[in-house]
Amino acid sequence: MKNVNVNVKTNLLSIVYVAMFAAVITICAQIQIPATVPFTLQTLGVFAAAGMLGWKRGTLSVLVYILLGLVGLPVFAGFTGGVGVLFGLTGGYIIGFLFTAFIVGIMSEKLGRKLWVLAVSMVLGLLACYAFGTAWFMIIYNTSMGSMSLMTALGMCVVPFLPFDALKIAAAVVLVNRLSKIVRL
Repeated sequence: MKNVNVNVKTNLLSIVYVAMFAAVITICAQIQIPATVPFTLQTLGVFAAAGMLGWKRGTLSVLVYILLGLVGLPVFAGFTGGVGVLFGLTGGYIIGFLFTAFIVGIMSEKLGRKLWVLAVSMVLGLLACYAFGTAWFMIIYNTSMGSMSLMTALGMCVVPFLPFDALKIAAAVVLVNRLSKIVRL
């Protein structure tokens, strides 16, 4: 009977953590820093979820976030949601968060939450998100609006975000590294 209670408590806590980090990602998506191209903190939330929860629960929290947006809840940047956002020009970056969470989560589980592991995993995770999102952007753009080269797409969708994404990675690395020493999720 004790094992059943422990399993129920563990499963319940996992559900709470997944929901909590889906909410964190949602909140981070609404924090916008105005610039020529507005920046959000979505990826910071994804990094934190995967770094703290590992690949299974971290990726699941991102999936919950995406599914909430897919059904129309305003969880994406700018309080948007729905199929149109997810299957629009920038929807590939949102789906790419799954790859980011998987890479960050698996590396932090297998190699630990040392600063260098977190930094490398977040850079690799972000590169996977950029690759998937940019390919998606080009496919949608090229089928509906004309032709766009890879260099043009990178110039629009990746390059302007690099400095701010580097700051988000630095913040997430320190946050996850320090929190993981205090809080066991």
